[in-house]
Amino acid sequence: MISMGTEGNLRRRVLVFPLPYQGHLNPMFQLAGLLHARGFAITVFHAHFNAPDPSGHPAFDFIPVPDGMPAGNPESVEVTVEHIFTVNRACEAPFRERLAALLDAPGRRAEVACLVADAHLLTLVNVAQQLGVPTLALRTGSAACFRNFMAYPMLCDKGYLPAQESRLDEPVGELPPYRVRDLMAIGNGGVVHDMARRLMARAVEAVRASAGFILNTFDALEADDLATTRRDLALPVFDIGPLHKISPAASSSLLTQDPGCLEWLDAQAPASVLYISFGSLANMSGAELAETAWGIADSGQPFLWVLRRDLVRGAAEAALPAGFDEATRGRGKIVGWAPQEDVLALAAVGGFWTHCGWNSTLESACGGVPMLCRPCFGDQMGNARYVEHVWRAGITLDGELVRGKVEAAIRRLMRSKEGDEMRERARELKSRADEAIAEDGSSRRSIDKLVDHILSL
Repeated sequence: MISMGTEGNLRRRVLVFPLPYQGHLNPMFQLAGLLHARGFAITVFHAHFNAPDPSGHPAFDFIPVPDGMPAGNPESVEVTVEHIFTVNRACEAPFRERLAALLDAPGRRAEVACLVADAHLLTLVNVAQQLGVPTLALRTGSAACFRNFMAYPMLCDKGYLPAQESRLDEPVGELPPYRVRDLMAIGNGGVVHDMARRLMARAVEAVRASAGFILNTFDALEADDLATTRRDLALPVFDIGPLHKISPAASSSLLTQDPGCLEWLDAQAPASVLYISFGSLANMSGAELAETAWGIADSGQPFLWVLRRDLVRGAAEAALPAGFDEATRGRGKIVGWAPQEDVLALAAVGGFWTHCGWNSTLESACGGVPMLCRPCFGDQMGNARYVEHVWRAGITLDGELVRGKVEAAIRRLMRSKEGDEMRERARELKSRADEAIAEDGSSRRSIDKLVDHILSL
């Protein structure tokens, strides 16, 4: 059936295909919710792996694409990269079949405006274009990170990568403020390095092949990186973030959130609680978990800790050391998963210990919450570099996780004059975000341009 607008005119339809990981699903569904609110019909193509729940988005149509992949997230960054390649291969033929069937339905081809695909789904971008559907690429990381993607061949040619241990702290003059250790890189050479090179090259190819590039960021946060990206791409770039602050979309969490932690936070003193979450994929050893736990206990700081069952590598469940509960009784709460955007908006939260995935980094900045950064892989090192050295709204916890070092870092963030200054700078980031999403803000204007661009395709 053809979708009609309020005046009987044809209602254009946007197709979306997210990469099936939590950090990629959230921005795509937020974007879909934003476009739906601007009058577009939405069809979500999705892999069976980490499939979203259609009941949470009753206004959208859903088309599952069989992939034959087992459940369970990859346990290492190398396996995750290979997993992304596998998603592309596995979904190619069934996506072609289902997209063709949709386009062959009476009146539907004229209704479809474009496909918005995650930039890591190059194969599916190519399928859509072969079937005559214009594409837009969504990158769920920062503009700075995508500059890293585009610069990757140069970084290899100039010897920055594969990274050498003796050069990790060397500044990358062509890509400030990065040091070698902050670059988006995987492994120290060989097959793993080649995988990273291929991953980034494919993402850049997907963006360059598309009719526009969408980024979940905003001008006042990454003005220079956005300007450089526009210059180097020579195609329309739409910085429409922070999406979580501007989209009406419901949650697309793959894990069950515990809303009870919000009531607990409401009873805590302002800026007193350290919120701790390492995202949906990062993990650690059992020994690191124990050192982390005792550092938190020794700090004496109230805390809300998201402790995923699969946080510890090779363990069926993340188990805290004996005596931890007694040592922290009355000043801490542990949950399996939290409604993070709501948590970071509450006055009780005075700091966020984060893995520095882009969604978490952006949500913390927009909540005015300074960060204790513990990056693990991918773009997280570069994000932490920006938090600490560009925005100066947090500190990085480098090296081995040791009880005393963890305690000292928490005290520095939460109870020092330096921490207070970081909190003030974080509040300034929040103010910039609020201005970007205001009625005539930069992100609102960019959304208007995106809507006009989609209608012109």
